[in-house]
Amino acid sequence: MRSSISQLFSAVSDHDAKERSAHQHQHQQQQQQSAGAPTQCTNGYAGTSETAETDSSGTGGMRDALEGPGSAPNDAIHLKRRVGLFSGVALIVGTMIGSGIFVSPSGLLVRTGSIGVSFIIWMACGLLSLLGALAYAELGTMNTSSGAEWAYFMDAFGAWPAFLFSWVSTLVLKPSQMAIICLSFAQYAVEAFVSECDPPLSVVKMVAILAIVSILFVNCYSVNLGMAVQNVFTSAKLVAVLIVICGGAYKLCQGNTQHLQNAFSGATPSMGAIATAFYTGLWAYDGWNNLNYVTEEIQNPSKNLPRSIIIGIPLVTLCYALINVSYLAAMSPTEMIESEAVAVTFGNRILGVMAWLMPLSVTISTFGSANGTLFAAGRLCFAASREGHLLDILSYVHVRRLTPAPGLIFHSLIAGAMVLYGTIDSLIDFFSFTAWIFYGGAMVALIVMRYTKPNYPRPYKVPIIIPILVMVISGYLVVAPIIDNPQIEYLYAVLFILAGLILYVPFVHYGYHPKFMNNVTLFFQMLFEVVPTTTMAMFD
Repeated sequence: MRSSISQLFSAVSDHDAKERSAHQHQHQQQQQQSAGAPTQCTNGYAGTSETAETDSSGTGGMRDALEGPGSAPNDAIHLKRRVGLFSGVALIVGTMIGSGIFVSPSGLLVRTGSIGVSFIIWMACGLLSLLGALAYAELGTMNTSSGAEWAYFMDAFGAWPAFLFSWVSTLVLKPSQMAIICLSFAQYAVEAFVSECDPPLSVVKMVAILAIVSILFVNCYSVNLGMAVQNVFTSAKLVAVLIVICGGAYKLCQGNTQHLQNAFSGATPSMGAIATAFYTGLWAYDGWNNLNYVTEEIQNPSKNLPRSIIIGIPLVTLCYALINVSYLAAMSPTEMIESEAVAVTFGNRILGVMAWLMPLSVTISTFGSANGTLFAAGRLCFAASREGHLLDILSYVHVRRLTPAPGLIFHSLIAGAMVLYGTIDSLIDFFSFTAWIFYGGAMVALIVMRYTKPNYPRPYKVPIIIPILVMVISGYLVVAPIIDNPQIEYLYAVLFILAGLILYVPFVHYGYHPKFMNNVTLFFQMLFEVVPTTTMAMFD
């Protein structure tokens, strides 16, 4: 029955495609003739056969074709490559510039106690993000399947580390990231209508839920629409950043440099305080790896992935440096610490009657960041589920819109639950600690594959010192806060990661599949009008 439904949806999709473009149909026929006769796949539709080739290191592994294993052009249903260089840069910049730079400067000053040290940490966070992203560029051009860390862990370590990442990232990391951003969006959006008191928490959460639903609709409706929204909101937030920078330059030209003097006065922060300050700064930079989650949809990923990283992250770092200087040109460090929304206070000082532009800028920035976060998160679900690490339905694609709708909906539901029952501070602490465990793991994967797959094609290759350096810093960021200020939350995070093994052994390793899940999958397949993509294995 499942196979029949898949064939039916595939036929419907093919028929719609033929009606839309006769030229496209002819092009597909030419591709089929050149690729060979189709074979019947286990998920119920015809696709071309493709041989997996063992790399010359003798370890076996990934598919011979770099340009998108598991998503060949002749598949009946697959994700299309619609993300170009500009959209790639917009996804990185638009996701990174969220609420962090408008809120985090005060948190960094509290934890460091020094303007100079906080500025150094801002720049160090940018450099660390760039180095990490360059290492990810090598991994992403080696294996252009979607899923980022999940795909790299599969390559380097095998199934169970990859499953642990998909387990934690799908249930906690990506949803919590989106929940934090949407709560920030709602906070600033509601404050515009409340002048004399704090906005009601219930109203803030309702607005955050509405934001999640809106972003979900955009990304389920069309990949092109999702990227168009990302491009527009990224451009808008860069205009907002430019307003802040120009306002700061105006104050500096007036001679307001007193707050920039004696930048390193104050007590020296402890090693643990520096690590937690890095958490605050790195939250503002988070999103530097999001493009790796959508590599199956990037046009010419071998070139556009590293190019997008090299353009996007230095641009964000430069913006953050100039924004911090602009803040200090308009207010003192004490005023920054006391302000709950540094950007809004800055707007009140500089913009006068146009001060409303700053809350508007923050809402635009956070909405665009949330859109990019969900766009990437849905692809992680898609990639992990396709290899049997999550529910089958999460790997299905809409028959006409070619969007991974079930994965997007799943992430949005969890993010919505976190919005209703969580707070921003608690979510950030858990997110930062857990995320850097896996970022460090990705660096280990790159180093391991330098030795286990030395001859594997690497269109982009970084010096080995870069992943080693990022790996060491990741270890420091994970261990230092525990040593400096042990908290039970860190233990909960580790236990939650390891709890994934309880599910991995029966459901992934031994392949146990409850019979009732077939009916559940079929129900949601009919409800969402989705079908499986190719089930050709990406890994031996």
